[in-house]
Amino acid sequence: MKKIVVSAVNLNVGGTLTILRDCLSYLSEISKNNEYEIIAIVYDKELAYYPNITYIENQWPKKRWVNRLWFEYVSLNRISKEIGPVHLWLSLHDTTPNVVAERKAVYCHNPFPFHKWKWKELAFAPKIVLFSLFSKYIYKKGISDNDYVIVQQAWIRNEFVRMFKLSEKRIIIALPNLPQLEEVNHFEDLTSNKTKFIYPASPNTHKNFECLCAATAILEEMTAEEFQVNITLNGEENSYSKWLFRKWGHVKSLHWIGFVDRKELFHQYAQSDCLVFPSKVETWGLPITEFSIFNKMMLLSDLPYAKETAAGSQYVRYFDPNSAHELATLMLDVVKKRTDEFTEVKKINMEQPFVNNWNDLFLKLLA
Repeated sequence: MKKIVVSAVNLNVGGTLTILRDCLSYLSEISKNNEYEIIAIVYDKELAYYPNITYIENQWPKKRWVNRLWFEYVSLNRISKEIGPVHLWLSLHDTTPNVVAERKAVYCHNPFPFHKWKWKELAFAPKIVLFSLFSKYIYKKGISDNDYVIVQQAWIRNEFVRMFKLSEKRIIIALPNLPQLEEVNHFEDLTSNKTKFIYPASPNTHKNFECLCAATAILEEMTAEEFQVNITLNGEENSYSKWLFRKWGHVKSLHWIGFVDRKELFHQYAQSDCLVFPSKVETWGLPITEFSIFNKMMLLSDLPYAKETAAGSQYVRYFDPNSAHELATLMLDVVKKRTDEFTEVKKINMEQPFVNNWNDLFLKLLA
């Protein structure tokens, strides 16, 4: 049997863990025909356990980058020789490991090479600033050794062509799995007379919560009508969210609902009139895709990722993510039911190579 190795030792939370689970779920199925042997190198196999897969666990100290680099460029080289011969090595975590394999591919989902950070982030999230400064070089090391590089959007492919001088034909756009209609059909539309906004995101500085918080305070000065802005923070997660709460915790229309699971998130979507998404950098922006299923209004950062993710959505307006006043003005239009300026975003004719699912992706990787 030909061997497929998936390395993903630092994918253990959030959307990247979902990518790992989806990938291994698919490979678990194709391994049943005994054509391929699947080996997964992961942090903890219980986080993404599927039958017909051989697991190698490695819980290296994540806080020390020297350990990460040693594992990628020394340990994995040894492991690849011990496992060998390897037909396809797929790295799911941005870096290109130093391995021996007939074919190699890397999945890049770190947006920080394109993040224009601000000085205050040095206080709240110095790691993100470091990622922004150095992740381009981490990407670059060995990236040309891959047969394919996998990204999630066309604008990132264009940037990789520019930054790393790669051929467009070697960069596959892999669109994320979209929510299924059955996920939303059982959520009754519960919107009320009070206009409700929602912004679901993690407490990271590039998510730009301060723009929405400031806009909410401004909007309270602009109108006497009641409205509600739900954010998925509780104000205690880290230094960034604590700073946000100290500065805007008094704003009565701002509701700190904290982290919610997927089921509750879709319930929140059903109750909301408008999604606000001020994030400054994303490789996709999944809440935009999720909320668009409800055919409701969305206020999005005027940035390439948002325009690409929102393609096909019905009711969209864009704002400068650095301007809380502009966002507040657009939110006032939502509160006042002035919706004429919301427009449909045209669908994008994606150029090859691109795929919509894991089956099509592996057909290209193994062809």
